[in-house]
Amino acid sequence: MFNPTQADVRRFFCAVHAKTQAGQPMEAIETLASLWIAEHPEYHADLADVDAALARNYDETPGQTNPFLHLSMHLSISEQCSIDQPRGIRQAVELLSKRLDSLHDAHHAAMDCMGQMLWESQRAGRPPDGEAYIACVQRRATRD
Repeated sequence: MFNPTQADVRRFFCAVHAKTQAGQPMEAIETLASLWIAEHPEYHADLADVDAALARNYDETPGQTNPFLHLSMHLSISEQCSIDQPRGIRQAVELLSKRLDSLHDAHHAAMDCMGQMLWESQRAGRPPDGEAYIACVQRRATRD
C-alpha cells in the first residue's frame, strides 16, 4: 500500500494548501484534504512554508497540536468512513455527527477514540482493535 514518510505527509499538505491558494486543480484526495485544511485556519501559517514545516519538531512544543498529524487523522477518518473500514465506523461517525450537529466535532471525538486505540495497541504490543475503536465512537454517539 502507501507508506509515506513524515516529510512526504508534510509536503502533501503544504502542496494542497498552495494549490488551494492558487486556485489550481486537485486530485480527489487533495480536494478532501483542502476541505479539512479550510476547517483549520490556525494551521495555514504552518502549511504556507514547506521548508519550515519539514524542519519543525512539534514534539518540542508542549500544548501545540501537530497540524500534519491532526489533518492526517481527519483524512484517515474520512477514508475509513468512505469504505466503512473498520466495519461500522461510517454509521458510528454519522450518528456522532448528528448528535454533535457537526461532522468536524465528530471527527475530533473519533480522533480521541483512534488515539486511545493506537496507544493501547502499542502499549500491549498487539494489532489495533478496530472493534474497541468503533465501540468508543458509538458510546460517544449514544451517551446523554
